[in-house]
Amino acid sequence: MRRTKIIATLGPATDHSGVLEKLFDAGVDVFRLNYSHQTHAEHEHRMKEIRKLSLKKSHAVSVIADLQGPKIRIERFKEGKVILREGAAFKIDTQLDANAGDINQVGVTYKDLPKDVKPDNLLMIDDGRIVLHVKSVGKYVINCEVVTGGELSNNKGINLQGGGLSASALTEKDEADLKHAASIKVDYIAVSFPSDADDINLARKMMKICKCEAQIIAKIERAEALNHIEEIIEASDVIMIARGDLGVEIGDAALPPVQKSLIKMARDMDRAVITATQMMESMILNKIPTRAEVFDVANAVIDGTDAVMLSGETSIGNYPDKAVEAMSRICEEAEKQRSVRVSDHRLNQRFESIGEAISMSVMYAANHIGAKAICALTETGGTCLWMSRISSGIPIYAFTRHTSTRRRVALYRGVYPVKFDITHTDPLEANKEMIDIMVKFGVVENGDFVIITKGDLRGKRGGTNNMKIIKVGEALEHTL
Repeated sequence: MRRTKIIATLGPATDHSGVLEKLFDAGVDVFRLNYSHQTHAEHEHRMKEIRKLSLKKSHAVSVIADLQGPKIRIERFKEGKVILREGAAFKIDTQLDANAGDINQVGVTYKDLPKDVKPDNLLMIDDGRIVLHVKSVGKYVINCEVVTGGELSNNKGINLQGGGLSASALTEKDEADLKHAASIKVDYIAVSFPSDADDINLARKMMKICKCEAQIIAKIERAEALNHIEEIIEASDVIMIARGDLGVEIGDAALPPVQKSLIKMARDMDRAVITATQMMESMILNKIPTRAEVFDVANAVIDGTDAVMLSGETSIGNYPDKAVEAMSRICEEAEKQRSVRVSDHRLNQRFESIGEAISMSVMYAANHIGAKAICALTETGGTCLWMSRISSGIPIYAFTRHTSTRRRVALYRGVYPVKFDITHTDPLEANKEMIDIMVKFGVVENGDFVIITKGDLRGKRGGTNNMKIIKVGEALEHTL
């Protein structure tokens, strides 16, 4: 079974008849609604289709609402695009009409940009394809020289190399989008361009106001976020390494070590982590990935990422299901490496709760007795998250009565949700029922070891306090 989870972004390509179902069948675990594009009505329709197929296939999947954030863009050109020549003068004018751009100048969506830049800064447009050297800065106009030229079209993103743009991580649009995402009951909210933990805490306050029970994904895409990374990880539930804007701001050569460091840091801090952006970009147009893309996905898996994400490959690509199938093959092969099955996670650290101590003990025991499966009775999924931080090839099954928990754990590496209501089951028979389900799934057979975790008090959040090792086929003692 593939342990690394696959996230697919929805868009026009997935709206065609039958495509969404093909993505389910290809093995998508999480769907992403990109609020930078399309309308609330379109996102709501996609959510309904996801939930309908999820019920049809008895397959719990997570849904992420990805907020746009303060994505800073140039405005539009009279002719739709221009060709910028290296060495030419070019202005960014915050007071220019939105449609009045030409070969000499263009407007910008972020009107405070002149306050954030200074002479000798480099402005990167369209993911760094166009580079402008700032020569002087006025109250409304930034005078630049074209360092790297080429074709520039409407609404391209703009970044400051090295970071330092002060735009708030949450805009008025984000607030409206968050309320909508809460109304359709998404499982995760992705906050774009956070600079520090305050941005994450503000998002959590906004979610509380609109009674949104989703968890928060912090998208790491600003250079300055790396200066506050521990507090950002601590404040969030998941991080996403958003390599597009981050790579523009810190430089592409700096991305690989930063990615490896962030994956390790998130796992050490008991948070889930997503690796995203251009993972299989060529498959927007092609049926197979490049070898470089194969290595990229495999390396993220070997480093321990919980999930890998497809963006344009599925949202606007010609072969959405083939992109998922290819990514799945690569993940499965990478997971065969011994290095992804061993761990020294938190061996020298104090555990903060009984649940965490149980989780670590379970994984140690499972890895050393060769257990075939772990069955975790859980209310919130917290025990499963802790266990999934340990590198192992042993599947973790999250037995839970809560639909929201089953969807949430679908993001965690090596965790598989199972519908199971312990409150309607005789606790003395629960062990047998779980083993019977595992046998029915074909996961275990007589003679296999299975480890069960649960709490003495049924239905209590955070109550996991015991583990039981069972050999399939032997009589089960009637114990809790």
